Amino acid sequence: MENVERDQLRETCFVQNRFFASQKTRNIKFRKAQLVKLRQAIKKYEQGVIDALWQDLRKSPEEAYLTEISVVLMEISHHLKNLDRWSRTRRCPTPFHLRPSKSSLMVEPLGCALIIAPWNYPFHLLLHPLIGAISAGCCAILKPSPDATATSALMNKMISETFDPEYIALVEGGRDVNTMLLEQRHDLILFTGSTKVGKVVMKAAARHLTPVLLELGGKSPCIVDKDAKVDVAARRIAWGKTINAGQTCIAPDYLLVHESIKEQLISGMINHFESMYGKDPRQSPYYPRIINQKAMERLQGLLQESKIIYGGKVDPADKYISPTLTDQAGEDNPIMQEEIFGPLLPVISFKEIEDALKIINDREKPLAFYYFGSNHKAKDVLSRVSSGGVCLNDTILHVANHHLPFGGVGHSGTGRYHGKESFLAFSNRRAILETPTWPDLPFQYPPFKMFRWVKKYLDRRGK
Repeated sequence: MENVERDQLRETCFVQNRFFASQKTRNIKFRKAQLVKLRQAIKKYEQGVIDALWQDLRKSPEEAYLTEISVVLMEISHHLKNLDRWSRTRRCPTPFHLRPSKSSLMVEPLGCALIIAPWNYPFHLLLHPLIGAISAGCCAILKPSPDATATSALMNKMISETFDPEYIALVEGGRDVNTMLLEQRHDLILFTGSTKVGKVVMKAAARHLTPVLLELGGKSPCIVDKDAKVDVAARRIAWGKTINAGQTCIAPDYLLVHESIKEQLISGMINHFESMYGKDPRQSPYYPRIINQKAMERLQGLLQESKIIYGGKVDPADKYISPTLTDQAGEDNPIMQEEIFGPLLPVISFKEIEDALKIINDREKPLAFYYFGSNHKAKDVLSRVSSGGVCLNDTILHVANHHLPFGGVGHSGTGRYHGKESFLAFSNRRAILETPTWPDLPFQYPPFKMFRWVKKYLDRRGK
């Protein structure tokens, strides 16, 4: 059976490469038409997507639309408006010593891409990269997560109805299918998931020297300084931590708060948890669930090793964990050793900002960084901490701006996408120098006549 699946995947890659070689996808009108088809399909299946996300993660219709559907629709619109301009060959300056040659930059599609999506935003993180692939003129194989079963099945139906598999194909399956897909040769692999699996993807890609775009995770820190607007910070952190029940790669992962406002901030966060979800979030139609029992067991293990300030209520049968604050987790505490990916938030106080920055800088570079405080302090803090994206006096929302590139650094990922960056991620930018056949100057050829004068000129230009 495995050999049959491997042969089928090999055949899918073969027919996609053959279709790409037909040059059809290079046509800008063709690309725009496919983006329109995708938008129409999303509109057609919108209620089905909402139902599937409720079934997989118990996302409310409002959260499903705001964090998954609307983001994808806006990205399509952005590409349709800008694709002509992005794809145009651009003239570039030519240095005097290379004239009368002319220089330009041409953008062409990379080829056939593999897009592997996670379960936490199973619609958004499967289709958002696809928009970039279509816009750039690529073919694509989509691999949704098997953990979001209802969304995966719906996406399979939607994609197979909308596109020919020789152009866009969706392949379902578990880890064995991922392994077989990674054995094939692709022109780009875009993977969203954990750092651990990202290393596996990068190793597999290295066999074919395939470029990778890795959107990973990590422990994204949040600092609340002593001059922050405490109630605003409390509300925005409470929201950023509990959207999708904390199962967000850019959720605040641990909270560093100045000791003078710690109690005020905690009290404010508790108030906002309860204003958003009520005294018993399990009864709220807006509070999602953990994806599966394996994830529940991992989060329960983290809870057992923590000092709970607030929350900590668990119902394994319902895959429910309440919004939870824990106190003063040390470096050796398991909750500080791995990305939490759930509604648990360790709160650590500091006296001086240097203490908070040391905690952050002793770790791998995070996918996101959040700072609440005055603008002049923020500039100093940003110059001393590296991360993927940043929000000042907010959380999460930088991901919603398609004019900003999204991606990590170091262990939190490599490469960028969203908006124009998505188009460029799936493109090859070709440098072109066009030289007339006359004049054909002799000093560039052996025996390098007039070399002394040429060197003097180049030395002056190099100063």
